[in-house]
Parts: sequence; structure tokens; C-alpha cells
Amino acid sequence: MASVTLDQQGRLFLPARLARRFGPRAFDVASESSGHLFLRVTEDAHPILMTGTLGDISPVDLLSFFNMFRKTGVLRFDLEGGRKDLYFQDGEIVAALSSFEQENLGEILFTLGKVERDALDRLAGRRENQNFLVKFLLDQNLVSPRDLWQAVRHQAETIVYHLLPFQSGSFAFQAKSLEKKDPFQLSMNTQNLLMEGLRRQDERQLFMRLIPSMDCIARVGDKVPEGLGGSEQAVLDMIRSGKLSVAEIVRRSGLGDFEGLRVLYHLVERGAVRVEVEDSTDDAGDLGELLAVLNDGLRLIHQAACKVDRQFHQRVISLLRELPQPYSYILRDAEIEEDGGVASSRILANLAGLEEGDKRQLLADAVGELLYLESHAAREVLGDEKAAAVVADVKKATARAGEILGRTK
Repeated sequence: MASVTLDQQGRLFLPARLARRFGPRAFDVASESSGHLFLRVTEDAHPILMTGTLGDISPVDLLSFFNMFRKTGVLRFDLEGGRKDLYFQDGEIVAALSSFEQENLGEILFTLGKVERDALDRLAGRRENQNFLVKFLLDQNLVSPRDLWQAVRHQAETIVYHLLPFQSGSFAFQAKSLEKKDPFQLSMNTQNLLMEGLRRQDERQLFMRLIPSMDCIARVGDKVPEGLGGSEQAVLDMIRSGKLSVAEIVRRSGLGDFEGLRVLYHLVERGAVRVEVEDSTDDAGDLGELLAVLNDGLRLIHQAACKVDRQFHQRVISLLRELPQPYSYILRDAEIEEDGGVASSRILANLAGLEEGDKRQLLADAVGELLYLESHAAREVLGDEKAAAVVADVKKATARAGEILGRTK
């Protein structure tokens, strides 16, 4: 967290990042005590009415409060890895926006099976602009207005559901409402969203007992159960058609991440489908060997940091989202496994379309960048001395990577 200092002459010193953000502006003291100072921009058209940090107060508690007292405004969350804005009208959530990549409207449409990845890739950096994305998809007849509306609602629900587990971060509530003409304004019941979000958290943990990873390969099982529903039969037929990962099955189902996983879980539970962890590094030659070595380093950092901070796994997931290009492309859709390694099958699939001579170096650079970021994050958790010892172990574990890179292509 950024540090602010106050000298004996009463001058307040802000870190450069904050000073650039606010510039030469006047502030009012909105609230103060011996333990806090709440400054607010003078004459702000939409003043901040409440702010704080997550921890003892949870996102569920906050959303329930704004719903109970029928508040109208924008509740912003600044979290590890991104930001979320929830728009309230008389206590009900009517819109939600997020800077998390997987909650971008384009990614939601891809997850629902409404657009293909190459259509999103054609937009390059402009797909973060939701209005531009919508216009492009409609102009190109890539989605129907009905599909788009369903995706916007699914996006808002997903933003809320993914918010609930966060236990750290900050929030601020601003008195502001959406324009009545806003085309993305929704009508959602806040309490229903909270109950559904909590239910999904519990059920997803149950699902993952039988489906340990989204990179697992699904195969037809030994049993042929009767009375399958339409969605279950469609997923089973999809699995019969070829070798697919859990992530690809869920995407192609068009049901969304949770519902697709639920259908697959019931098929596994009834013996109609089995899932297998496939270690694709065994038959991937130098790439598989290189990734296995680098994963040893990631696991060492993860193991040490998680002993001190249970939230470190979530922090690594956030770091993965923040990687710049081309690293973000190499690790696109890769899953951080419970032991801290990155799942191999997705990364090797991402490398498949690249120049053969560049693959090893790009893989090493991408995972090396993640190792670098994790090392810095671990230092904050472990302290300099313990972190230095872990980094030394990581260097020993990954030393063989240089030998692999040096082999003749």
C-alpha cells in the first residue's frame, strides 16, 4: 500500500504515483480521527461518501448494506490484479464493469461459445473498449443482439460472483447514477445475486473434487446412464467426437463456466465420463522438458509463500493476468495449479502456431517473467532474508533451463 507522510510543519507528502494522479487540486477533510484521515476532492460533482478496506468487512457485507439502505451510486473495488465497478440504483445492481481480462465482454462471449478467438484477436488492444467491441461485433454480424444482451448480463453476474471471495483490497462509494438511456443497464436483484454467488462458491469446490483441473482430458466412461437431460447429452456427444480438455468442453457447451462445469461434473459422477490428468510435457520434447524445469522454480516460490500467506495463490493468478505481450499470449488461458506450477497443455497449445525456432526462447522468457514477478511478491510476504534463500533454491532448480535453451535447434 502506498505510504503518505506528514511532517512537523503539517505538509503532506504523497508518493509520485498518487501526486501525478491528483495533481494540484484542493481537498476537504471529510472525516478524521486519531487513526484515520479521509480527504475528498473539493467541489467534486460526484463525491466519495464512504471508503475502506476489505478484511473484517467482506464484499458480501458491503453489497448487503447498500441493498438494505437502497443506495444509489457506484461502488468501486480496487483489488489485487484489477478493479471492479458496481452500479446501484435504489439498492439493486443495474450494471457492473471490470478491468480483469477474463471478465471483459469479449472473453465472456468467447466463454459462452458466441465468438471465436480469432475474431477477438483481430481487435488487438481495442477490445477493452466495450462500446467499440459491441459495434464491431454487430457490424460484422458476428453476434446477434440477443446473444449480446445475454452476454452483458452474464458478464455483470460473473463480475459479482468473482468479487465475493476477495478478502483484501479497498473500496469507495460514489454518489452517482447511470443515465436512464444507458443500453447496458440491467435489472438484477442484489440479494439473489449474493445467494447465488455463495452457492456457486460451495458447489465449485465440490466439482473440483472430481475434476482437478480445467486442463484435464475428458473421455467417455464405462457406464451409459439413462434419462440424461439435453445439456448432458450434448456434452456427452461432444466428448465422443474427439479429444477435448475440460476447458474446451465447457466453452463449446455455450452454458458458461459454472453451468458447463456442473453438467460435466454430473456426467463424471454418474460414470458416463471420466477425466484424466494428461502430462503433455512427456511427449513435447525440449519444450516439455523446459517447462517442467521452470515449473520446479514456480512451485518452490509458491510452497514457501503459501505457508505464510494463504492468499498467495490468488495473488499469482493476478500476476498472470498482468503479464505484458508477448508473455500474456504464451501463457494465455493457462491455469495456475494448486502446487503453483502452470498447466502445461494450454501453454504448449499456445506455442503450437508460432515459429519453431522461437518456441523455446519465448517459453523461457514468458515463464521467466512470471518467476521474476512471483519472486518480488514473495519478498513482500517472506521478507528479504527468507526470500533470498528461496530465490537461491529457484536458481539451482532452474539452472538446467540454460542447457536446454543452448541445444541446437
